Amino acid sequence: MEITIQKLAKLSGVSTRTLRYYDDIGLLKPARVNSSSYRIYGQAEVDLLQQILFYRELGFKLEVIKEMVTAEDFDYKRALAEHHEALMMKRQQLDVMITTVNKTIDAMNGGVQMSNKEKFEGFKNNMIADNEQQYGQEIRLNYGDGTVDASNKKVQQMTELQYEEVQALEQEVKDLLKLAMADGQADSEIAQRAADTHKRWLMYYWPQYSKEAHAGLAEMYVADERFTSYYDIEQPGIAKLLRDAILIYTGKSN
Repeated sequence: MEITIQKLAKLSGVSTRTLRYYDDIGLLKPARVNSSSYRIYGQAEVDLLQQILFYRELGFKLEVIKEMVTAEDFDYKRALAEHHEALMMKRQQLDVMITTVNKTIDAMNGGVQMSNKEKFEGFKNNMIADNEQQYGQEIRLNYGDGTVDASNKKVQQMTELQYEEVQALEQEVKDLLKLAMADGQADSEIAQRAADTHKRWLMYYWPQYSKEAHAGLAEMYVADERFTSYYDIEQPGIAKLLRDAILIYTGKSN
């Protein structure tokens, strides 16, 4: 089977401009270019585009997708199994949120009573599911299943007030880091306040604190692109500044 770029665009819903861009960056090359300079795609390229779109749907950046699908050990079947697992988790998240919304509507209409705990149950479960989907494999590898499971249980047991506090602390870390970027010094008062606030935020998740684990997590913020992009989305370099500030805060800097 061979199809033109126009037919692939129509088939997939991806614009020809995007397909040309994927070619330019080496993400999805056509099987060949014909004598009229038209890109021609085969079944292998169609299958690869499906994989790319799965990863895009799950929130991966193009550079990360490229690394994965061009790796020598890339396994299509395993990738599909992982996509299926991620989509099932996303469906579970949506089911929980739909249930929460329905209960809230019923309660507002004078139907069933809804406790404050129930109002936040969906958000907490989604928080756990999102973390597992995005970072679960790496975190479990570094900290062990027992630590991660204990952390998830701690999140599920959060009170309404604790949930609000952890959200506020997360925003405070980001705000402090933006201020600290003015001079970019990890040992500045503001950067160290950010590191301390980050520790306080972690304690809502971790069963116990250790400087070694805190420093190890900080290294992941720079080593793993997904962590880096979370902090660098507003300004490049924030993740590195936080890493350096935490290493100083924990006494683990060289």
